[in-house]
Amino acid sequence: MTGTADVNVDKGSDESATDNAAGPEHSEPEAVSLHKTPPQSGPAGPEQQAPPTPPEHSGEHRLAVDEPLLPPRAHRPSDLLRFVAGLLGIIAVFVLAQIAVSTTTGIENDIAKSAHKVPNLLSTIAALVSSVAVLAVPLAFAVERLIKRDGLRVADGVLASVLAYGVSLGVDWWVAAGAPDTVRDALTQLQSASGDKLTDPVHGYLAPVIAYMTAVGMSSRPRWRVALWIVVILSGTTELISGYTTPLSLLLTVLIGWSVAYGTLYAIGSPNIRPTGKTLMIGLRKVGFSPSAAHRAPDAPGDTRRYLVTQQDGPLLDVHIIDREQQASGFFYRAWRRLRLRSVAVRRSPQSLRQALEQEALIAYAAAASGARAPQLVATSELGPDAAILVYQNVSGRTLDELTEEEITDDVMASLWESVGALHERRIAHRRLTGESLLVMDETTGCLVNLSGGDIAAGDLTLRIDVAQLLTTFALRIGPERAVAVANEVLGPERVAAALPLLQPVGLSRSTRIDLQRMTKERKAAAQALALEQVAAGERTQEQAEEDIAVAGEDLLSRIRGQILQIAPEAPMAPAKLERLKPKTLIMVIALTFAAYLALTTIQPGQLKLSQMNWAWASVALLASAASYVAAAMSLTGFVPERLPFKRTVAAQLAGSFVKLVAPAAIGGIALNTRYLQKSGIRPGQAVASVGASQLAGLAGHLMLLFGFGLITGTQTNGDLGASRAVIIGVLTAAVLALVVAAVAPLRRFVVTRVRSLFFGVVPRMLDLMQTPRKLVSGFGGILLLTLSFTSCLYASVQAFGGSMTFSAVAVVFLTANAAGSAIPTPGGIGPVEIALIGALTVGNVPASAATPAVFLYRLLTFWLPVLPGWISYNVLQRKGAL
Repeated sequence: MTGTADVNVDKGSDESATDNAAGPEHSEPEAVSLHKTPPQSGPAGPEQQAPPTPPEHSGEHRLAVDEPLLPPRAHRPSDLLRFVAGLLGIIAVFVLAQIAVSTTTGIENDIAKSAHKVPNLLSTIAALVSSVAVLAVPLAFAVERLIKRDGLRVADGVLASVLAYGVSLGVDWWVAAGAPDTVRDALTQLQSASGDKLTDPVHGYLAPVIAYMTAVGMSSRPRWRVALWIVVILSGTTELISGYTTPLSLLLTVLIGWSVAYGTLYAIGSPNIRPTGKTLMIGLRKVGFSPSAAHRAPDAPGDTRRYLVTQQDGPLLDVHIIDREQQASGFFYRAWRRLRLRSVAVRRSPQSLRQALEQEALIAYAAAASGARAPQLVATSELGPDAAILVYQNVSGRTLDELTEEEITDDVMASLWESVGALHERRIAHRRLTGESLLVMDETTGCLVNLSGGDIAAGDLTLRIDVAQLLTTFALRIGPERAVAVANEVLGPERVAAALPLLQPVGLSRSTRIDLQRMTKERKAAAQALALEQVAAGERTQEQAEEDIAVAGEDLLSRIRGQILQIAPEAPMAPAKLERLKPKTLIMVIALTFAAYLALTTIQPGQLKLSQMNWAWASVALLASAASYVAAAMSLTGFVPERLPFKRTVAAQLAGSFVKLVAPAAIGGIALNTRYLQKSGIRPGQAVASVGASQLAGLAGHLMLLFGFGLITGTQTNGDLGASRAVIIGVLTAAVLALVVAAVAPLRRFVVTRVRSLFFGVVPRMLDLMQTPRKLVSGFGGILLLTLSFTSCLYASVQAFGGSMTFSAVAVVFLTANAAGSAIPTPGGIGPVEIALIGALTVGNVPASAATPAVFLYRLLTFWLPVLPGWISYNVLQRKGAL
C-alpha cells in the first residue's frame, strides 16, 4: 500500500522547515503549507536567490512524496532486552532472598533502628507528601502528554499499569501462599508486634505508577524522569521508616513495574516515530536543495530507507535515511555473530545515531578519494534527534541480482574488481560485496554501492574476506571458472590465492550462505532425479549414478578452491580461524544443562520407589540396556559391505545416546550413523543407502515382531482381556498412523520422497550384501537382538517393582507404545514415550503403582544413564576424526 503526500513549501522557508522537522509525531496530516516572506536583497550568491515565480503559483512549489505507508507501531529489540533484564533482576531478588538470609535480616534491623531516630512529625509530613505525589505526578504527566497530542502513548501507559497491578497481585498471592519461608520473611513484615497480618511483598500502587510512566516514555523528558524517581524514593523511604516494607520488596516493586512496561511495549509495539517523506523533503530544503518530488526506492542493506528525489534545478538525488529503528533491526543476529566470530570477522556496529552518520560519511568520502567507482556523497543532515539523512548523487543502473547470466560480462566484473582493488589499496573494506551492492551501469562499467557497512584502516584478513565474498558472489551467478579467471586477471594470482583460507560459509554474508545451501540442494536433487531416470533406462550403472550425484553434491566453495589451486598450486589450504565459539560447542553445553535439569525434575527418587525395588531384576535390566548398544552396532555393520571396526561402531552407537538430547531419536541416530560411515571412508551416497537399508529392515522387523508377539500373546491370554486389549491397541495404533500418513498430503509427500531416496540406493546395496550372507545375518540378528534387549529391560523393570506380565505382552507394549511416543518429535521422545508406556502397561493390567516406577527405571537405564558416557564417546570420536 502506498500513499502520496503533497507538501506546499516556499523555497526560502528555512525557519518553517526547522519548526516542522522535529519528527513525524508532531507533523501535520497529509498536506502542509509553509510560507515565508521572500528573502530581501543582499550580498548572497545567486544560488541562494529564489528564482522568479510565476504569478499563478503565488511563490509556492508543490512537492509530491510517493512512499508506502509506514506501520503505525514498531517492535524494538531494545524493549525486549530491557524486559529480559528486568526478569533476570526479579529472579535475582528471589534468589537473594533465599540464600542471603543473614544479610537481608541485618539490613532490615539496621533500618528499623535508624527509623526510631526520625521525628514523628517529619515522617508524617513525608508520608503525606509522597501519597499526594504518587497520584499527582502521573496525572500531571498524562495531562502534559494529552496536550501534546500524544494520547496513544498515554493509552499504552494505562495498559502497562493495569498489567503491573495484576502481576503485583499475583506475586503477592504466591509469596503469601506458596513461597519458601525465607522469601516471605525477606519481602514482608508484620504490621504490628502483636499482629499476624503481613505487609504486601509488592506495592500495588507504586508498581503501576512506574509501569505507566516508563511505558509512556521518559527517555527524552529528563524533568519527568527526575520527578518519577523523587516520588519512588520518597514513597519507599516513608514506607521503610513506617515499617510497612523491606528493601528487597521495594527493589522487587521497581523491577516489576519496569519489566511489565517494556514487556508491554514490545508485545504491542511502540508508536512508530520514523521520519516520513514529508520530513525528508523539509530536511533537504534545510541543506540547500530544491526538491520537487520524492519516490521510495528499494531499501539498502540493513533496512536503510532510500528515496529518489527529483530537484527543480539539479540532478536526481539518492537519499538514505538512518534512524534508531533501522539501527535496532537485526540486533540479535548481529549479537550472535559477534559472540560466535572473532572481532576481525565482524564489523562493530556504531553505538549511536551520530556515530552511524559519521561512519557512513567517512566511508563514502574515503571511497571517493580512493578512485573507486562509487556514488558521491554531497550532503548530510540530522532530522531531529532520532534520524539523519545522507544525500548521494544518483547513479543509474541495475544490480547484479537483476541481470541475466548473459548480461554479466567479463568487462563488468573486471570493472568491479578494479574498484575493489582501489579500495583495498587505501585499506578500505566494503564488507557487503553481494549482488545488491554491485551496480552495473552499462555493458562494461560497474559501480560499488552500499558502502555504509565498510571499514577504514582495515587489516589484511578483512580485505581477504572481501575478495572471498566477491569471488563467491560472482561464482553463484556465472560459475567458479569465470569468476576466478577474471579476479586473477585484475588482482593477480597472489591476492586471489590469499583469499582461499577465507572461503568458508561462516565468513560470508547471510544471503550468500542461503544461496550456497539452495544451490547445493538444487544441484543434488536434479542429479538424483536424472540418475534415477538413467538407471531405470539402463543408460548408467548404479555406481556411475552415485558418482554423478557425489560430483553434483560438491559445494560451490570447494569448486572455487579447486580453480584457485589451478592458478596458484602453492596457495595455503588450511582454513582461517574465524570462529570464536562453534555452534556444536554451544549445543553440547545446552544439551548437558537440559539433561541435568530434566533428570533432576523428571527422575525423582520418590517416583522410583527404590526401597521397594528388587535389585536383582534391576541388574538384569541394566545388562539388557548395555546389550542394546552391541545389538545396534551389529544392525549397522550388517548392512555395510565394507569392514567397520566393531568397537568403534559400538562407541558411535553410545554417542547417539547423547545426540538424542537435542534431536528426535530417529533423526539424530540417522544423522550420526551417516556421518560415522562417511568418516569411515564410505562415499556419501553409499553411506546414506546403508543407513536407509538398516532403517527399512528395522521397520520391517518391527512390524513382524509386533505381529509375532501379538499372536503369542493372544494364545497365552486364556481370556485375559487386558493383554488382548494391549494387542488390539497396538494393531489399531499402527493402522491409524498409516492412515494419517496416507490422508495428510504433506506427510504423504514427505514419506514418499524419503522412501524414494532411500530405495534409490537401498536395492543395489542389498544386492551387494546378498553376496555375503554373514553380513545379512549380522544385520537382521542385530535388529532382533535390539528389540529383545529393550523388551528385556522393560520386562525386568516391571518385575523389579512387583508387576506381573508375560514377556510377549511386554514386547507388544514396547513395540506399540515406543512407536506411538516417538511419533511426537521431542528430543529423545521425552514425555510422550513415558506417557505411552505407562498407559500401555496400565491397559495390560499392570497396576499404576508398579507401571510408573517401572517405566521411570526403564527410561533411566536406556536414556538418562548413557548420556554422560555418550558425551565422552562423542568427544573422543570427534578428536579421532570418526565423527
